[in-house]
Amino acid sequence: DASLAEANSFSPSMPTSPSSMINQYKFEDEPDLRDLFITVDDPESHITAIETFITYRVVTKTSRSEFDSSEYEVRRRYQDFLWLKSKLEEAHPTLIIPPLPEKFIMKGMVERFSDEFIETRRKALHKFLNRIADHPTLTFNEDFKIFLTAQAWELSSHKKQGPGLLSRMGQTVRAVASSVRGGVKNRPEMFTEMNDYMETFSQKINVLDKIAHRIYKEEREYFNEMKEYGPIHTLWSASEEDVADSLKGVASCIDKCCKATEKRMAGLSENLLPIIHEYVLYSEILMGVLKRRDQIQGELDSKVDALASKKAEKDLITEEIGKLEDKVECANNALKADWDRWKQNMQYDMRSAFTNVAENNLRYYEEVKHTY
Repeated sequence: DASLAEANSFSPSMPTSPSSMINQYKFEDEPDLRDLFITVDDPESHITAIETFITYRVVTKTSRSEFDSSEYEVRRRYQDFLWLKSKLEEAHPTLIIPPLPEKFIMKGMVERFSDEFIETRRKALHKFLNRIADHPTLTFNEDFKIFLTAQAWELSSHKKQGPGLLSRMGQTVRAVASSVRGGVKNRPEMFTEMNDYMETFSQKINVLDKIAHRIYKEEREYFNEMKEYGPIHTLWSASEEDVADSLKGVASCIDKCCKATEKRMAGLSENLLPIIHEYVLYSEILMGVLKRRDQIQGELDSKVDALASKKAEKDLITEEIGKLEDKVECANNALKADWDRWKQNMQYDMRSAFTNVAENNLRYYEEVKHTY
């Protein structure tokens, strides 16, 4: 992307430290004063006769007038976050809703309910809520406010007021029917370019995700081998007096390399893997948003065709076309604004992630260099 190339063209007068480079970036629409702060912490296990689940404490501090209090503390489980995401998608079909971590994060790498799994999920849920809080539209959604403020029984009662199963099935059937009818005839060029961009982005980010996990796996195998290799030299030195000092030196070197490798692994698991995988999920979300925009466009196209063929009452169709034109315009404007914002966030996150990895590698090689 040309904008990425431009963003990476640093002038000689700019600081060369990767950390100071990251600090150069500030979004133009970033507010100077935030009025909503959310923290997700304190995971707690719950065991019942039916299931075992984790709840997280969600603490909200705000100065907004629409809130009755300046501070709230509630506990939420993963299913509550799923409910919030579905309500946001329902209310804002052409906005880019941040992704939630999947039901099982990093499958095969951590066990469910392990400390590592719970902490990884906690961080993802914290990011999910704060991305919504920072969004210019989603942050004022009524369901989001209820999620942050309602006690467990109040939230449960509010959930029951949502659309029933038959209503949800009807929405699904309409969506499927709309997608089966074929491509959109009058899609604006901008959205065709977005589709092409996302297809390429999806392919590349999925490849990056696989490579990052493979690097982490190889690094972990290397780390495990060194953990076994170091003590062998220590034991060997006990039976070889002539080279005992040399063997102990090798054992010490391996031990230091092992610790440095462990730090590098932590950097990968904290700063690279979650960011890349988050954008794998974002790519799926964006493709869904573009399809929903196309469905709205498709409704308008079908009404225009019906008017042209005089299949129904002309005045009624003309009125429906006017409403659909407004709907399409709102959808287009919402998606265009969110698209620019998403790309800006994505480019910043990717720069930060890979710069962190580069700095982590520099520290690793500096530490390893001094072991010899």
